[in-house]
Amino acid sequence: MNKRWFALLSLLVFASLILTACGSVKSAEVKGALKIVSSLPMTGDSLTQTQPMANAMQMRIDQTGGTVCNGAYTISYEPWDDASATLGKWDATLEIENANRAVADPSIVAYLGTFNSGAAKLSLPILNQANLAMISPANTYPGLTHAVSGVTEAGEPEKYYPSGIRNYVRIAATDDLQGPVAVNFMVSQGIKSVYILDDQEVYGKGIGDAVNQAAKIAGITVIAQEGFDPKASDYRALMTKISTSNNGGAPEAIFLAAIIGNNAAQVLKDKVSVMGDNNKVKFIGPDGIFTASLISVAGADVAEGVFVTNPGLALKDLGKAGKKFYADYAVKYGDTKEPYAIMSYDAMSAAIKAIEDVCAAGGSPTNRAAVTRAAFAIKQFDGALGIWSFNENGDITLPYFLVAQVQKGAFVDFGTFTP
Repeated sequence: MNKRWFALLSLLVFASLILTACGSVKSAEVKGALKIVSSLPMTGDSLTQTQPMANAMQMRIDQTGGTVCNGAYTISYEPWDDASATLGKWDATLEIENANRAVADPSIVAYLGTFNSGAAKLSLPILNQANLAMISPANTYPGLTHAVSGVTEAGEPEKYYPSGIRNYVRIAATDDLQGPVAVNFMVSQGIKSVYILDDQEVYGKGIGDAVNQAAKIAGITVIAQEGFDPKASDYRALMTKISTSNNGGAPEAIFLAAIIGNNAAQVLKDKVSVMGDNNKVKFIGPDGIFTASLISVAGADVAEGVFVTNPGLALKDLGKAGKKFYADYAVKYGDTKEPYAIMSYDAMSAAIKAIEDVCAAGGSPTNRAAVTRAAFAIKQFDGALGIWSFNENGDITLPYFLVAQVQKGAFVDFGTFTP
C-alpha cells in the first residue's frame, strides 16, 4: 500500500472513531425518557371542556422542546381517556385501568387528572401506593384532601392515602369554597329561595351540600335538596313539582349540582319548558356544567341567562401570564374561553417544575417519590393563574372563582368572586 492510500485510510478510520465517540457522548447525555399522562373524559359531552385541557397540557410540553433537566431527559405527554361511549361520561372501570397502567410503566412520573372527583376517589389510592404524583387541574370535591363537616364522608381524606404519604395536589379550589361563592352571588342577585338538584355523584352531591350549607348561613331558604336520575328521559314532572314547591309558587332559583354528562342539558330544557326562561326562575350551576355543550345541546335560547361558577379568575382579571396563555393557545389551537384550559396548563407546569427541582437538587426524576415530594413543595410559583402555592393538604392557595352567564349563545364573564 502506498503512503498516499495509507494516509487516506488512516484519516477515514480516525474520522469513523470520532463520529462513533460523538454518538456515544450524545446518547450518554440523554439519561432517559420521562412521560406524563392525563386521565380525562375524552369521550362524551365533557369533551368541549377536556379537549382544551389536553391541548393546554400539550402546549406546555411543546414549550420545553421535548426535554427537561438541561437536556438530560426527554419528556412526552399522552392524553388518556377515562370515559366510555356506553356511558358518555367517565367510566369507573376505565379510570381504574388507567391508574394501574400508569403504575406499571416506570417512565411515567406524573399523572394529571382526574377531571371528575368520583374518578379520583378510585385512582388515587392506586397511584398513592406507587408514590406516583397525581396533579389534578379540575377536582373540586374537598374530601380528597381535607375534611369538611356536613360535606365530606367519614374517613376522608385519609382513606385515599394507604401509604400514609400524600401524593395528590390540585390546581382547582374546592367546593367548600365554591358553595359560599355561589351563595354570595345569589345574595348579590337578591335571591331568597333556592331548590337544589344534585346528580348523586361525589362531585354533584358535594357541591350541592356545600351550597345548601352556605345558603342557610346566608339566610336563603333552601326549599329542598333532591337527587335526580341522570338517566331519565325527561324531567317535566320534577320541574312541575318544583314550580309549586315555594308555598305554592316557584323558587327564585334552581341550583343544578351536576356534571354535563349527567343529562344537565335536558334538566335545563325541561326547567325552561315548565317554568319559563331563566330570568323568571334563575338557573345556576357549578363548573361541572360550565361548558359549550350545555348551550349546544340545550339550545342557545333555552340556555340564555344561565349562571355558572368555576375555579379561577375571570379573563379580565388575569395577569400578563394568564392573558399570554390564552393568546398563545389561540395561535396554536384556536380561541377558547374554557376556564379549565389555563388550569391544565398550570397543572402541567407544576409537573415540569417538580421534575426540574428534583434534577436541580441532584436527584433523578425517574424517582417517583422524589417527584411527588417536589410537587408538594411548590411554593410561590409564578404560573399562568398568578402566584400560587400548594398548602400542606395539597390544595392550591388561590381561593378565586369566576362567575359567567350565557349571553347570546356564549358564556360571558360576569366577574371574579371569593368566599
